[in-house]
Amino acid sequence: MSLGKRFRDITVAHFNEMLENAEDPVRLIDKYLASQSEQIRESERLLQQCLSHAASLRQQYVSAEQLKERREQQAMLALRAGEEEVARIALQEKMQQEEKATQYRALYDQSKMGIVELEEQLQQLKTDFDEIASKRSYYIARLESVRLQQRMNERLRSMGAGPNPRMFDRLDERVSDMELTARTLREVRGQVREAWSAVGSAASQALEQEMAKLRTKLKQEGWDKS
Repeated sequence: MSLGKRFRDITVAHFNEMLENAEDPVRLIDKYLASQSEQIRESERLLQQCLSHAASLRQQYVSAEQLKERREQQAMLALRAGEEEVARIALQEKMQQEEKATQYRALYDQSKMGIVELEEQLQQLKTDFDEIASKRSYYIARLESVRLQQRMNERLRSMGAGPNPRMFDRLDERVSDMELTARTLREVRGQVREAWSAVGSAASQALEQEMAKLRTKLKQEGWDKS
């Protein structure tokens, strides 16, 4: 495992730990994504600069190679023509271009390696960004679930504060008492009516007896209406 990969794993593990302990995970994720997005933009700008520089190095290397070959051909022509001094000058420049080509080729190869490493890091940054962005969606859904659960709990508590089975039992007892009271009152009224009826009958008999006594007395006194 490379040092960069190991460091990245440690960083991601630390971030996940922070995420689980955060009071506002979405805010932490947004902060991380903003920082990660800026790193991606900077890395992309740096990559473009490296690609441009590598293209320049390659051009220098290719030009030096082409000029080296041209000077070598000129030296051969000069030597065939018996122009040894011209051939030496051409060979001397050929050697300079060869050294230059070697130097620029080394720089170009080194630049390519750096570009490959930078591209890998950039790709990793984008992968991490996508991973954390997916966590954001997950935590938003998770927080929404918690919010809805809290609303359901509040609704259930408010429903629990209303009538309960015991209240209906007490209400049934109260209605039963009212029904018993009503029956008792009806029975009492019936008994009273019967009593008044009996009293009325007795009074009527007593009145008739008094009337009979009065008629008897009148007859004795000689008053006879019949």
